[in-house]
Amino acid sequence: MTLKVHSYESMGTYDGPGLRLVVFLQGCPFRCLYCANPDTIPFEGGTETDIDEILQMAVRQKPFFGKRGGVTFSGGEPTVQAKALVPLVRQLHENGINVCLDSNGGVWNSDVEELFGLTDLVLLDVKEFNPTRHQALTGRSNEQTLRTAAWMEEHGKPFWLRYVLVPGYSDFAEDIKALGEHFGNTGTPDSGALKSGYRMIQRVEILPYHTLGVNKYESLGQEYKLKAVPLNTREQLSSAEELFRKYFDCVVLN
Repeated sequence: MTLKVHSYESMGTYDGPGLRLVVFLQGCPFRCLYCANPDTIPFEGGTETDIDEILQMAVRQKPFFGKRGGVTFSGGEPTVQAKALVPLVRQLHENGINVCLDSNGGVWNSDVEELFGLTDLVLLDVKEFNPTRHQALTGRSNEQTLRTAAWMEEHGKPFWLRYVLVPGYSDFAEDIKALGEHFGNTGTPDSGALKSGYRMIQRVEILPYHTLGVNKYESLGQEYKLKAVPLNTREQLSSAEELFRKYFDCVVLN
């Protein structure tokens, strides 16, 4: 069985706990305006790679993973290749290797459900909570992403919630509040109305907007549609962090 692989990153430190082998897979149904890897979006392309080759690469790097590291499948959107990932994840586990999945949660079928059930940790990218703004930012609905999060909560599967703060697109206070009220704690201990929120969320990552992928659009002959969007100011990041912390006690500003 094979996977369409775009690229690899050894000793990655931003895609899950510890040191990780990050496998970027080809193909994604979302069209995020700020995507830093536009070359991973088309379903055509990538290198057809036997899953045993990826397994052996992970086994060779296992001594560097330590107790917390492992393999992370990213993209693109790895769940579009769930059928081939399921046996690979099983083999990685047989070799004592931890597996993370970096996903937008927007794909669902029986193979994806099996994959999420096997994965040790999901890094769930919630692009925007407001459905209209999510559609404008990604070209897709966020309904399945929210259903995926609910499935993980119901089945006791731990995940990190990731949120990219794009000025004028996903930095609206009312949307962050709505997200916090949906996933996090609401009310106050004194009022007796404290709602605990999602217990499976282990970490909430605020990811600053960046333009590191702009040159890729140029090389692909594509227009980068957010070229007029400025980077986050320190004040914007601090305000967002303060707002998130009202609902979550595991917030990290990357």
